[in-house]
Amino acid sequence: MPGIQAVAIVIPVFNETGVVEQFHGRLRTVIDNFPANFTIYYINDGSTDGTQKSLIKISGEDPRVIVLELSRNFGHQAALTAGLDHAQGDVVIFMDGDGQHPPELIPEMLRLAEQGYDIVQTQRMDTDQKASFKKWASGVFYSLLNALSGTQVQQGAADFRAMSRQAVDALKAMPEYHRFLRGMVAWIGYPTLILPYQPPERIGGKSKYSIRKMMRLAADAVFSFSLVPLYIGLSMGVMMLCLAGLEMVYVLSFWARGLQANLQPGWSSLMFVLLIVSGFIMILLGFVGMYIGYIFQEVKHRPVYLLREKQGSNQ
Repeated sequence: MPGIQAVAIVIPVFNETGVVEQFHGRLRTVIDNFPANFTIYYINDGSTDGTQKSLIKISGEDPRVIVLELSRNFGHQAALTAGLDHAQGDVVIFMDGDGQHPPELIPEMLRLAEQGYDIVQTQRMDTDQKASFKKWASGVFYSLLNALSGTQVQQGAADFRAMSRQAVDALKAMPEYHRFLRGMVAWIGYPTLILPYQPPERIGGKSKYSIRKMMRLAADAVFSFSLVPLYIGLSMGVMMLCLAGLEMVYVLSFWARGLQANLQPGWSSLMFVLLIVSGFIMILLGFVGMYIGYIFQEVKHRPVYLLREKQGSNQ
């Protein structure tokens, strides 16, 4: 994409007072001497501390900053979507404001975008970090998602990426309520370059992704991009029918040989079969229920987020 004139940077924040000021200082150091025109969109995702006041102060000091305040905490993916809907520019960069997405990588991302890549997708490399449950769970999640769906998402892919205007418009055309942007970006299929990076230490605070939020995001990813859970349930049903057929042949063989007296009632085996069949049925019903629930939430056509206030302008 030769001749990048305007760049939008989308940064969702949640309870980052004291952190966002330091982050913005680092960001300004990187972009102040860059030839392109920058607009910085901070999305306040329903913060309950002084984050909004901090953002308003930043906006007053830097005319490039626009603050979008959501009516409540809608979640990270919804906040990114708010920025996606409002961002203008030849290239849109998405990043977090806690410092683990280093602003110092922006010039390299723009250089690669100028070479014609519609998506410059960063890949988090945690080679220096010790093994943890979160790291292990992330590896398992991406392996399962890539195995279950036809969309391949790089392990360690972060919501830190640069996208061309064409790719942004394509992503905006996908209005689903349950959003897994990493998968959606991979699905649109535009020319992509993976840019590995080593995440620095967080400026302050702690990760806002609890185990519960991670599980919810994983469910959105699996049930939005794959029908394999339903196929698994169908396979279980076929398997149980085959086992039932084998059992029928086995019992009839006793009758054919006149050995029906050897057929003794077996309470344990009967209960075992009933429990297995019931378990498979419940699993299948659970999968079906999840898909119906997702359909129910989609057909209501509720907005992904609600905007409470917009402040600042770069004009």
